[in-house]
Amino acid sequence: MNRAFAVLAAAALVACGRPSENSASCGFASIAAGAMVLQSLQNLNMVATTAPAQVPAELPARVIGYGTAQVMIGEGPDGLTMGYEGQGFPPVPGFGLLLVDDSTETPRGVLIYETEGPGGYPRVGTITGTNATIPLYGLRVHWPSLNAPKCPLFASRPDST
Repeated sequence: MNRAFAVLAAAALVACGRPSENSASCGFASIAAGAMVLQSLQNLNMVATTAPAQVPAELPARVIGYGTAQVMIGEGPDGLTMGYEGQGFPPVPGFGLLLVDDSTETPRGVLIYETEGPGGYPRVGTITGTNATIPLYGLRVHWPSLNAPKCPLFASRPDST
């Protein structure tokens, strides 16, 4: 089943014909990528035990099933503290994954899930939305497999440079 899922997800990423986050094919690709990321959590070698050394002040973020938003980032006593600025932030339970490119150790963005997080994994911080604060975990990912140029996992924001 894992192989079939990977083929389906790859096909969805390739099928994106328009660079629109709102297109059906790109929406499907983003959900498939979110599922691939969850599946990657099974590989404990890819789980980050600490946040990368260089984390920018803001990153793109998205709740699975919603469009790209952003998180504002600071440091707190328990790691990174993120403030989510967008729609669909889940109530507790929920969790976030800081996606880190495994080849460059560059943070690429944050995916937020509405389900309970992985128990026993090291936290790298927290994310706060409108009505809740949820745990943040780190995960190294092979970025080119998740991010197709025609359907990027995190769409460019009109106000970003």
